[in-house]
Amino acid sequence: MSKQVVLLRVGIDSGCGGIQGPLFKDGTFDFVCIPDNNRVSVHTYGNMVGLDGRPHVDYFAESRRKVMAEQHVHVDPEWKTFTYGDPTTPKRSLRSLRPGDFLAFYCGLQEWDADGGWNREYRPALFLAGYFEVALAGMAGEFDKRVLRTEFGNNFHVRYPSVFKQQRDALVLVKGGPDSRMFRMAHQISSEAKDRADKPLKVLSPAMRKVFGDFGGHVSIQRSPPRWVEPEFVDKAVGYLKDRE
Repeated sequence: MSKQVVLLRVGIDSGCGGIQGPLFKDGTFDFVCIPDNNRVSVHTYGNMVGLDGRPHVDYFAESRRKVMAEQHVHVDPEWKTFTYGDPTTPKRSLRSLRPGDFLAFYCGLQEWDADGGWNREYRPALFLAGYFEVALAGMAGEFDKRVLRTEFGNNFHVRYPSVFKQQRDALVLVKGGPDSRMFRMAHQISSEAKDRADKPLKVLSPAMRKVFGDFGGHVSIQRSPPRWVEPEFVDKAVGYLKDRE
């Protein structure tokens, strides 16, 4: 059976958290997760640290830092044991991923100046952050307790009992194998278009359509459901992902 490749947006953005992730001058980036509104996570923006030792709270406006330092963080996907979970209906299609498939994650980034501030002349864009080479996927209720503990125990939705109890029946889980990775460099995949109201809209760029196709004509990737790569582009998409650093 042939491989499948799917692109999924994750990470903090202006609509969920109020900022973009930081993109540095050398092309590297920090992956910043969304807030945890359940307020159960052991991670906060104050104790999560980026590539250069900078706490993630520093990326927020100074007026927000005191509050955001204590804000719990929804760490998902997590890149230590490569797990991802989501209880929302649009993500449920991910249960059909099979071992050897690729789940590629992209996120919104904005340029961060060396002097410690956002470059407002640089418009945010969408960048590939990494991928899972899938080892296991399905609905949480399909897995026994041992598998949940050993394979998904580090995932936000499984790690915290109150969250898991509430979400179990709707929760899709994906586990990446050992060849999964977060990229060191960010790789831009978006360009700007206009929506029907003539407002800016991020779409898959023409260059990236030659790699990933156009998802059956649905090229908007601003805040979209999973975008499945059409079969004729799968090999090219896999090659592109595996060649990124």
